[in-house]
Amino acid sequence: MTSFDTSPTLTVWRALLAVAVVFVMLATTGWSAVRDQQAGGPRELALAAWARDRIAGHSLPEADAPAYRLAHFFATLTSGQRFALADKYPSVVGNLDGAPVTLRYHANRVALGQAVAVEKMRAHDAKLSPDGRDEARARLDRFRSLLKGDRQILAFDPSGRGRAAEVFGDLDRAARVSVVVPGVDTHLLTLERSRSSKRRYAAPVGMAESLYGAERSASPGTRTAVIAWADYTAPAGLGMDAALGGLAADGAVRLNAMVGALPGTSKVSLFCHSYGSVVCGVAAHRAPDRVADIAVAGSPGMRAANAGQLETGARIWATRDGDDWIGDVPHMEFGGIGHGADPVDPAFGARIVSAAGAAGHSGYFEPGTESLDNFAAIGVGAYGSISCAGADSTCHSGISGERDG
Repeated sequence: MTSFDTSPTLTVWRALLAVAVVFVMLATTGWSAVRDQQAGGPRELALAAWARDRIAGHSLPEADAPAYRLAHFFATLTSGQRFALADKYPSVVGNLDGAPVTLRYHANRVALGQAVAVEKMRAHDAKLSPDGRDEARARLDRFRSLLKGDRQILAFDPSGRGRAAEVFGDLDRAARVSVVVPGVDTHLLTLERSRSSKRRYAAPVGMAESLYGAERSASPGTRTAVIAWADYTAPAGLGMDAALGGLAADGAVRLNAMVGALPGTSKVSLFCHSYGSVVCGVAAHRAPDRVADIAVAGSPGMRAANAGQLETGARIWATRDGDDWIGDVPHMEFGGIGHGADPVDPAFGARIVSAAGAAGHSGYFEPGTESLDNFAAIGVGAYGSISCAGADSTCHSGISGERDG
């Protein structure tokens, strides 16, 4: 006879209760999802023009063609032809996986210059509401910031709330590439914070810059590059989109396409924060073979019951600070709501590393924290330097040698 404590009925009721807890948390905190309704515009017009255009008597490839085809296409062009296309179609070339990265940097500088001109006009447009003009000024400040110095913008799309990606280091020559995948409320206006901000390292650019510095310190002789990858549509606030996997699935496709198109044969590590870990979890089973490590921090789940269900050859790492509120969110999935098991639960099967020194949900990339030091060690392949979360060294299990690649 089945006891009530282990009955299927009770299991269902527990799952429903967990769902109710999630809804109550979202409702009582006042957070809600605001879907990005803005679509279309200049980039879509540019894509349409690109599809009709020709160069040297040949049609241009489809913008969504496989990266290897796009790489071959650009390899057949002269330098002058490549830059002519980048200047004519900056919003297209700047976002083409397979185009030379230096060409993408150039194209995105052109696109940013155009975006600055647009926001200058909007900032003084009397037809806009005061809030609309304020938003235009904020976007103007962001675009001007991205144009400063020799910043390497790998992707830029100002449509709607906007997407972008920035590179630290030499992507063409890197032997190890780390990709920072941020979570909820990632868009152009949250891409970075000022250097004086206390939350500088909670924004994607700050996370990546901090990780790049830590990797350089951990292994000065290793050629590394770090990408702040905010090039997907993230949930707006902790509403239903954040509890579902739809945006993560779309982001996973974009993430795998970007990683697969990276130049050279560098090994890649993914560092996935908060909802970004959902993106990485969905991406894992189709991730390119060059992905050696997937590390999650402050994860609500990876849409898997355990590490084996991720179906990847990459090593899975996980960490969470004891004060991180995500630990109080039910780690479950029921009817598509929720993201599954807790990656820092030993039963999940991830390699659990220390986050000592990190504060709350957004402190994992702060300099001086063990979480950042561990991420850097993972990024450069110095696995013997990693501090496990427990007193023993179980997170090193099965890894031979001090360094990999």
